[in-house]
Amino acid sequence: MRIDSLVIFENEDFVAINKPSGLLSIPDRHDNELEAVSTLLKKHYGQIFTVHRLDRDTSGIILFAKHEASHKYLSKLFESRDVEKYYLGLVNGELTEPKGSVNAPIMDHPVQKGKMVTNAKGRPSLTDYEVQEAFGLFSLVKMRIHTGRTHQIRVHMKYLGHPIVVDELYGIKKPVLLSDIKKKFKLGKNTEEERPLLSRLALHAFQLKFTDEKGELITLEAPLPKDMHAVLQQLRKHKK
Repeated sequence: MRIDSLVIFENEDFVAINKPSGLLSIPDRHDNELEAVSTLLKKHYGQIFTVHRLDRDTSGIILFAKHEASHKYLSKLFESRDVEKYYLGLVNGELTEPKGSVNAPIMDHPVQKGKMVTNAKGRPSLTDYEVQEAFGLFSLVKMRIHTGRTHQIRVHMKYLGHPIVVDELYGIKKPVLLSDIKKKFKLGKNTEEERPLLSRLALHAFQLKFTDEKGELITLEAPLPKDMHAVLQQLRKHKK
């Protein structure tokens, strides 16, 4: 994979990447063979510093610092919650409240390793959400996270009863098919099986806002990936 095709923005201090779903942010202890964004960047730049991460299945914007001073500054911004982080996600169903906040603490699942749960004993976790478009079967929701807990949006959307689409850990693994959306769908003559429109977690980190070391307000955006865009196009086309 060519790293320059993923670069959204870069200057002398940092580089912003539009990470595809399925690509690790940094190498995993268990999956050393899998490619990671940080590894690709190190090959390209020689030296790179990880500022924050995205889940492997989440696509979207991720920042890496180019030198130690920038790493220190950006890491501090993320730790002190001075970075506005916005996501777009497709969720199952229609939400009763089109706008709101989920203030539910999150902790490790007591039994299932790698899974999180909402629990009063967990760490404080806050997510704002706002429905952008509702389609009955699915809704497009914009989310802002004020805390950076593992799987935060996925856990909070499950808590609301509207898990992220194609989330095998917190919702339903089933991919999105055109036949789910289009009432009178028919397979092509020579087609035996329908190809999914979307077969991965429908969550995308689309925007970051922060003030850089020079005092300039930086707004970075990562366009929606083709698979999520394709689902939205079909939902809009066949909306009742």
